[in-house]
Amino acid sequence: MIRRLYDWTLSLASGPRAPAALGTVSFVESSFFPIPPDLLLVPMVISQRSKAWWYAFICTVTSVLGGVAGYLIGALLFTQVAEPVLDFYGYLDKFQQFQGIFETWGWWFVFIAGLTPFPYKVITIASGAFALNLPIFIVASVVSRGLRFFVVAGLLYLFGPPIRTFIEKRLGLVFTVFVVVLVGGFALIKFI
Repeated sequence: MIRRLYDWTLSLASGPRAPAALGTVSFVESSFFPIPPDLLLVPMVISQRSKAWWYAFICTVTSVLGGVAGYLIGALLFTQVAEPVLDFYGYLDKFQQFQGIFETWGWWFVFIAGLTPFPYKVITIASGAFALNLPIFIVASVVSRGLRFFVVAGLLYLFGPPIRTFIEKRLGLVFTVFVVVLVGGFALIKFI
């Protein structure tokens, strides 16, 4: 089923409504859809490199708006849906412990999830469930999602099709290493 969903999503990249499909996939991926918008962004930029920045902008704006939808899901439906399930499995106490950590480091969770292959939708819903300050959530989302999509578009704009394989196979690793170095640097500064 995932393979068919993947193939269907990829087929949207070549049609005349590709920008609308890109925005839609980017929006829904931030709250519940399993396929990342990069799957559309990469072939679209390769086929029309002059529109790279426009496509990155579409991804960023719609991803952040989808993130706000995920935030609202966490804020408005968490009590009715997630709490009973967590309580049934005996995880409510652990979840509340995680809430304390999230309240302290929430901006970083949003920023890291926005850059890395970690499912961003999990953090958008958790942000709403834990009542992370909405403006902070939006700023962290704009910075991280914008950085992610504009870096991908920029690499494709500069290097074209040869960079596609690198992006598809290793970009998640590169962003993960970048985040580890960034967070490690801040931790080092804090403890020195």
